[in-house]
Amino acid sequence: MSSYNERLQQIEELLALKPGLNEAPEQLLRAEITRYVAARYEGSRLGLREKSQLSFDLYATMRGFDILQELVEDPEISEIMVNGPERIFIEKNGRLERLPLAFDSKDHLLRVIRRCFGQGNRVINEERPIASLRFPDGSRLQAVLPPASPDGPALSLRRFTGFTPNLDELVRRHSLSPESRVFLEKAVRQKENIFISGGTGSGKTTFLNALSGAIPPSERILTIEDTAELNLQNSPNLLRLEARAPGPDGNGEVSLIDLIRAALRLRPDRIIVGEVRGEEAYSMIEAMHSGHPGSMSTGHADSPEDMLERLALLLLMSVHLPWEAVTRLLSSALNLIVQLERTESGLRRVASIVRPQKSDDGCFHLLTLFRRNAAGELLCCRKPGEGVFSERKEPKHVF
Repeated sequence: MSSYNERLQQIEELLALKPGLNEAPEQLLRAEITRYVAARYEGSRLGLREKSQLSFDLYATMRGFDILQELVEDPEISEIMVNGPERIFIEKNGRLERLPLAFDSKDHLLRVIRRCFGQGNRVINEERPIASLRFPDGSRLQAVLPPASPDGPALSLRRFTGFTPNLDELVRRHSLSPESRVFLEKAVRQKENIFISGGTGSGKTTFLNALSGAIPPSERILTIEDTAELNLQNSPNLLRLEARAPGPDGNGEVSLIDLIRAALRLRPDRIIVGEVRGEEAYSMIEAMHSGHPGSMSTGHADSPEDMLERLALLLLMSVHLPWEAVTRLLSSALNLIVQLERTESGLRRVASIVRPQKSDDGCFHLLTLFRRNAAGELLCCRKPGEGVFSERKEPKHVF
């Protein structure tokens, strides 16, 4: 690949020949770049393969992700992580790998980041050094600039692969056992409130998408997300709501709390919150507790116990209640916690399924329904005939 400065010079030549080409549609831009390269290097020693690669590089520099473009177009790569100009990692088939690839300089990487966010009409600079951007295909870009990132510009690109598995596929991949699949389908149909917990990259959003396939198509569903990632299945009466960060002037913010409160007045049968990590936890738990059974959400934690304690702390940020009251509220609102894990081989799977038990001692008590044994099998922990579904009164909808 030619150097970044050489590509910039070639792009300047092309734009001088074709003013306004920078705003042209993708197909036209690619065609004009190909014509330019063919004419400029006619009679040179460059073969067809080299010219084709150069055309690809010029397009990637103008419109794509520059040296990362080939990685972006690889369907087996799910995430690209750049920790400065010379440290580039990818996640491929569930495994992390460092690549022998580097940007020419910090300035090269910085220009690529600014151009990507500029095309998305987002601001990122020294005053606002942290920004995120969602692309039309669902992929998500997160970037951090100095001084927030003292070692240089950094970015993480999580690609939307288009893979939306159902529960049968999760069983085939050994993420679920056949028995736990039947159990979860029944839990969804019976409108159990389900919380999906797991570490980073454990597949929480993917699992929630698959679990949504068990929701009857006659129900009205509202999804609430910080960044829209959910792709619910078999849901014709679906309304998607997405939060919005404040603009450069500090105005225009739409928070998750605002969306949850609005959702309660939009006649939902179920409310699904993509991820809970702030004060919106209280609004979500309140919705589960006030006539909207069958709601679902996800959160970051390494165990169901850690997830409940984290939710309890988030609730304390919003309401002044004794710890014992908060634990009772959570144990009553959440019917099931599905804990996900990611193995060393990259497999994302269910580690356990538990049911919080009501108590008055301020501690969380969990009834384990499914757990993986030493051989990695997800087994039912209840004896045949023992009830595992909670009794629920007929919900009273709140409008």
